[in-house]
Amino acid sequence: MRHSKTIAPAGNDGPLLSVLSMSVFFVGASEFMLTAMLNPLSGAFGASSAQVAWLISSYALAYAIAAPVFGHLSDRIDRRRLLLFALLLSAADGLGIAFAPTFEIAVALRIFGGLASAIIVPNAFALVAESVPRERHASAMGAVMLGMTAGIAAGPALAGLLTQWIGWRAPFVLTSAGCLAACIAGAIAIPGRRAPASPGPMRAMQWLRRPLIVRPLLAKGLWNGTGVAAFLLSGEVLRMRYQLDVAHVGLSVAAFGIGLAAGNLCAGTLRRLGSGEERALVITTALLIASVAAFYLLPLPLPGALVCLAAWGAALGAGAPLSTAVLANRSERDKGAVLAAAETLNNVSILSFVPLASPLLAAGSGQLAAGVFLTGLGVGAALTVHDALRAD
Repeated sequence: MRHSKTIAPAGNDGPLLSVLSMSVFFVGASEFMLTAMLNPLSGAFGASSAQVAWLISSYALAYAIAAPVFGHLSDRIDRRRLLLFALLLSAADGLGIAFAPTFEIAVALRIFGGLASAIIVPNAFALVAESVPRERHASAMGAVMLGMTAGIAAGPALAGLLTQWIGWRAPFVLTSAGCLAACIAGAIAIPGRRAPASPGPMRAMQWLRRPLIVRPLLAKGLWNGTGVAAFLLSGEVLRMRYQLDVAHVGLSVAAFGIGLAAGNLCAGTLRRLGSGEERALVITTALLIASVAAFYLLPLPLPGALVCLAAWGAALGAGAPLSTAVLANRSERDKGAVLAAAETLNNVSILSFVPLASPLLAAGSGQLAAGVFLTGLGVGAALTVHDALRAD
């Protein structure tokens, strides 16, 4: 028996997309803002830098482990209520960390923040797939993903300024208030639907046996996760190659963020030009490989490296919503579980490729580090091409 759901008419989904974009903005901001706050947090809790890093690691680990569990759950209960609950949990988490009496309690609360984010992100995109007409999935998901891009870009800057002007608690209070505001707005703007009938245990994981889903899922995990992993080490390449200081490295990698936002906005246009998401993904993965290879392997002047970073960001910015649209369209009742599995695979790729490439780069073997990244990207691109051919 098929479940019923509310479908928003075309052109009437602006409030929904705005709320979902706002929700993932605070996920991105809360995840990345700690990069600018490690020293103040170390002083506030009387902990070492290595200990304070657990505030980042505990969040990421909880996110990666919990995403498939909550994704599966969201396909069996009311997705809207689960998302609103996660926003409330995230709001309580931010406020709790701001006034945590000990470092250990702050780490425990950060785990709850990771759990909340593991609910918010896949459910936001599943709601887009369920509420927006099929032909607008790529552009709508790009619009929502732009919110996360903005959060990732603005989070550290806002956190640094607020910490300097007011104190280290201010960024946590701000994200808490933002999540609460998103919850209130979501209660108004997100359409309700009846919860689907819960399938039996054998039916629940049947999507794992479908190559139509597993193929693009693995492809995205490889090219997206590897692309992000390569970016995480790009600042070190800029520092060593062009003798830049920390401030100039930060300004230089902003080119990636600009490209990422442009890619988010162009996803729908690229889908139309490519006659579908699958073909458009072939274009984006080719651009991704070319830009990463050029950045790591060619003796470019600094402006050329910045162009590569911008193209790199644009490829990931467009490819992420395109691939999310493909997965959401093919997964039917299992949207939450499949999209959550995609989040976990992205993190697994990042956690795998960064430790492999980082020692090579530190030893001066930039070409070998590039080989590590290009291997992951190449396998992901091959799966993407194969999927596009099968889709035709």
